[in-house]
Amino acid sequence: MPAEYTQSDQFRGARIHLSDLSGLAIRDCDVTGLKIVDCYGGNVSLGGGFERVVVNDVDVTAYVEAELDRLHPNRVLAREATSAAEYRAAWDAIEKQWEETLDRARRLPEAKLHEQVDGEWSFVETQRHLLMASDAWIGNAVLEEDAPYHPLGLPAGGMPAEASAKLGLTLDATPTLDEVLAPRLARMATMRRVVDELTEAELDRVCGRKPADPYPDKEYVVRRCLTVVCKEEAEHHRYAVRDLTVLEAGARTE
Repeated sequence: MPAEYTQSDQFRGARIHLSDLSGLAIRDCDVTGLKIVDCYGGNVSLGGGFERVVVNDVDVTAYVEAELDRLHPNRVLAREATSAAEYRAAWDAIEKQWEETLDRARRLPEAKLHEQVDGEWSFVETQRHLLMASDAWIGNAVLEEDAPYHPLGLPAGGMPAEASAKLGLTLDATPTLDEVLAPRLARMATMRRVVDELTEAELDRVCGRKPADPYPDKEYVVRRCLTVVCKEEAEHHRYAVRDLTVLEAGARTE
């Protein structure tokens, strides 16, 4: 059984030399200043939000971002929306994208939609996470609903278990896709109503709540909340279709 380290700072500033790190997985960690020098190996994968990535003295950050934008143009709409009309256009594209992808997912056996590819969230877990994102940033922060959190919501890995429990989340639930989609599609309809009614003045309104207690105490304006939801939708759609391709290939060989 491989060793596991959680919420640890014991590797901060460490120097690892002449060691076998094959199969090492680093997830949900701050790797600012990480340096890998004079190492070797194959099948090296990086994923996350990196401000600057240099490979063999070549800054590849702009290339990677441009290629992702080319392959997934909704990332651009989500990231660059600033006006009410642009948020509506971004949500139009996101809705259409998910409608097509959900149709694609439904062609797979239900069991496949619960499989994790390379340790990533399953398709159903991805829908649960996007449900949580909408509940936090729209239902709670923007709309200040009395009971914004659906129990099937799945937070990011860094949220402490006790904080999830306070929100009423049932992290160990094993719902079907349809059971998750019932609240998930309802939240998407709420987002549709929000952007359809959006005004330029509303964009800069300071929300009366933050998304959830674990978030920093600071001002959250409507504009930021909408951007977070749109970016979450665009990025997790990218992951979902990546993994659907693997699941579809597996289904064909079974």
